[in-house]
Amino acid sequence: MTVKVIDLFCGAGGLTHGLQLAGLDVVAGIDLEGECRFPYERNNKSKFIEQDIAKVTKEELLRLYGDASVKVLAGCAPCQPFSKYTQGKDKADDKKWPLLYEFERLIREVSPEIVTMENVPDVTKHKVYNDFYNSLLKLGYYVWASKVDCVEYGIPQNRSRHVLLASKLGAIELVKRDDVILKTVRDAIGNLPPLEDGQTDPNDILHRASKLNPINKKRIIHSVPGGTWKDWPKELIAACHMKSSGKGYASVYGRMSWDKPSPTITTLCYGFGNGRFGHPEQHRAISLREAALLQTFPMDYIFVEDKDKFVIRSIGKMIGNAVPVELGKAIGQSIKNHLE
Repeated sequence: MTVKVIDLFCGAGGLTHGLQLAGLDVVAGIDLEGECRFPYERNNKSKFIEQDIAKVTKEELLRLYGDASVKVLAGCAPCQPFSKYTQGKDKADDKKWPLLYEFERLIREVSPEIVTMENVPDVTKHKVYNDFYNSLLKLGYYVWASKVDCVEYGIPQNRSRHVLLASKLGAIELVKRDDVILKTVRDAIGNLPPLEDGQTDPNDILHRASKLNPINKKRIIHSVPGGTWKDWPKELIAACHMKSSGKGYASVYGRMSWDKPSPTITTLCYGFGNGRFGHPEQHRAISLREAALLQTFPMDYIFVEDKDKFVIRSIGKMIGNAVPVELGKAIGQSIKNHLE
């Protein structure tokens, strides 16, 4: 039996890497973001195709699958339209809304034996998801879908995701990991060299801490692990937080706790003011290497070719948008178990 996978919206390769660790052959990753090509191809035995999913054809995918007896199509469409972090914003013109329909189109045209999708839990509240789910049923797929807590899969991060698995071959479900020990921030990043804010590890360009301005340096010095800005002296509290409308943002300017999982790693996790992204004890925000480790990328995963091409916002986006590698591995193991 020849099993081949194509990873749509592949990004820097979190899902692909996990699937390959599980022993699956990912023949290609497709994404519109060309900057993902280097990390994707550098770290994975797969080719990167820079293309808009809306322009991908049935013929292209069938050519990539070649002689595969089992075709697996994975698609983790950009989650911003469905995310709670963007709720309240006007999304009527968001060009990412149709992407799940494009994924459904390719499933309909190519008829892969197995389909998998990962997204934010709130995706299930939207018509586009319900249309997608019902289309799979009409096409003859057995469908399993559920909210998944990443900590249950050895990921040191409080990150909830919606995972869907569908198969034309019979019932399928995500493997359960009852034997997993809770992983913490300390487990993931406790051994990395210390940094000052604004400093870069000479041996690892990704282990770089953003420079703090003087007031934020004072704020983080007064921050305690697991605490909030309410722990600061009054003169350090931002005016917006003093208002009733700002009192709900307790995690902003927060520190992580060593012996708990991290908060959800976002695309802006390298900024102290963007969430609970303060290092547990050092006076700085976490580095991008630390963020990648919390997303369960291996320590040797390379995101940028050289320091001249280092763009913090771009790499932060790759890391924050990625499927955690260990979740990808669990999805891959589920597919392998299903085929045995």
